[in-house]
Amino acid sequence: MTMEEKESILVVEDEEKIRSALTDFLEFHNFEVTEAADGLDAERAVAGRRFDLIMLDLMLPKVSGEQLCFKWRNDGLQTPIIMLTAKGQEKEKVAGLNLGADDYITKPFSLEELLARINAVLRRTDPARAVGQTFRFADLDVDIAGLKIKRSEEEIEISKREAAIVQHFAANPNRVISREELYKEVWNETMSDLGTRTVDMHIAKLRSKIEHDAADPQIIKTVRGAGYKYESGG
Repeated sequence: MTMEEKESILVVEDEEKIRSALTDFLEFHNFEVTEAADGLDAERAVAGRRFDLIMLDLMLPKVSGEQLCFKWRNDGLQTPIIMLTAKGQEKEKVAGLNLGADDYITKPFSLEELLARINAVLRRTDPARAVGQTFRFADLDVDIAGLKIKRSEEEIEISKREAAIVQHFAANPNRVISREELYKEVWNETMSDLGTRTVDMHIAKLRSKIEHDAADPQIIKTVRGAGYKYESGG
């Protein structure tokens, strides 16, 4: 894996020994790590670049982990967040999850468990990790990098946007995907009235390429009033 392919993690932890140990461990497992010792450092780091995941201690000087999580989610930040909590902080854990954290882990924790949690969160939030660049989608063989889909001997060309849509559905089988979620994940923007039409138009065009009958779609189904759903037989 090259430097450019390394996934980046922001470690926000005020205890230097813990922060240093986490950094060494994560770098050993091929993550690119940025450290922040307090809430203000974390704010500056997130304002300056994009991270694949944030590890956020709740008890921080200057700005608390809860305040940071609230602010980031309120600002539309989609980066997955794992909160680090101390024993006896049950209320804070619940509050953190309600504020938009993706998971939490209680100190003291094993580094192996932490790594498992990180990988699980990244799989949930990154379709490429979940399904890869080539995968089976209904009766289709998808090649994301090549922007191609095959059905038997027929080869279908798709756009980058269509590839991202297919990848997201493949990573989330048998789950209703709202237009808002799809727009946020594929276009990386907040939904608007124009966004709703954009999503629907892209789905319609994709269906015209991959469905046996676009008027009666069986791969990407419409769930009235809720969004779309890919039903996997696997």
